[in-house]
Amino acid sequence: MLKTFAKSCLVIASVSLFTGCSLSNFTNSENTSKTNTTNSTVQKTYVDKNVEKENQDVQITKQHIQIANDRQMNITSQSTLEATINSLATQMMRNQKMSTSKPVLITSFVRLDNFKKTTEFGRIVSESLINEMSNRGFNIIEYRGQMAVSVNERGEYFITRNPHKLKDKVPNTYVVVGTYSRQYGKVMLNARVMDNITGRIITSARATYNHNMKNDCLIFKDCQPARTIKIIEEK
Repeated sequence: MLKTFAKSCLVIASVSLFTGCSLSNFTNSENTSKTNTTNSTVQKTYVDKNVEKENQDVQITKQHIQIANDRQMNITSQSTLEATINSLATQMMRNQKMSTSKPVLITSFVRLDNFKKTTEFGRIVSESLINEMSNRGFNIIEYRGQMAVSVNERGEYFITRNPHKLKDKVPNTYVVVGTYSRQYGKVMLNARVMDNITGRIITSARATYNHNMKNDCLIFKDCQPARTIKIIEEK
């Protein structure tokens, strides 16, 4: 019985020794593998550092494009005229290159292809911007005020577009100028605040009014008259 017990102990000791060696070899092999992998990675990073830089540039550019798409969806593109005007005023407030209390006067938005022509649409945009920009802290001035209040049987008036009734000069100011371009289903608007002496752009904004109309003549009041048919007596 003692011999059998001794044999059993010997077998267990042999198995333990073998297992320990195997585990030790496995651990050493794993550590060696990790070391080789680390060295390989370091070497690869060193060899492909230009590729890595290019990849970083691509990822950063992708983030900028995502931000631009977000801006387009939530700020630039609007489905109502009121929201479009609000967007222009908010952007100009946020994009200011310098804080100033210098007076600002707002002109009518004009057609992009004709700077001397506007419409009721262009006048509505500029009139609405007076309110929006004033509420956002711009020092807006009304330069169309007459030298006196004119009165007739229909009412009392102070603002005018008659140059002979306006002041000859206005103080040194910033000027808001804007253009619009009619596209299919939308109107694209650009606005900027400029220094009237140097021409420097103080702030700018861009917005798209998506009205989704096939024919925007109702907006611009230039619809063609309905076709008429002359009715005559048959002879």
